[in-house]
Amino acid sequence: MIAVRFFAASHSLFSDNRDRMPIMRALGKVKIGLHKKFQKVLKTPASFDFFVAIHGFVKYIESNSALCASVLSSAKSNRELNIPVKYNYLKRIYQGLEDANNKSDVDLGHARYAVIVELNRIRNNDVSESNSFWKKREVFRKLTGEIYERLNPHSV
Repeated sequence: MIAVRFFAASHSLFSDNRDRMPIMRALGKVKIGLHKKFQKVLKTPASFDFFVAIHGFVKYIESNSALCASVLSSAKSNRELNIPVKYNYLKRIYQGLEDANNKSDVDLGHARYAVIVELNRIRNNDVSESNSFWKKREVFRKLTGEIYERLNPHSV
């Protein structure tokens, strides 16, 4: 009787694993994609392309609801590390590049226009320490690393 229960319990474990394999493969693809985007940020030298790489990193997170929910979560560990605030700094770059490429006449507000102006100055190689985004470029690189580590803790 005990052997039958053990067999039934172990058999259900194996069938559950088979059911989870597509999910695990999908998670693996998400992690690989996130890793590639993060590596691009790390390897891109300080330039406009660096901000484009951050845009790609944030866009990848935004396109995956699980990653996005995880980084914006109000879990205690996220709050202690200030993750949502750090992510919002990176998201300003993402939104600024989206806005700069959008030719709409919609009023975006002062803060979003200020981001567009700063990013356009970098795009035009007007890089000075008076440009807050250029000045904080290494901070943005560090924030990207912190967000990546939070989403993929065993890869950094």
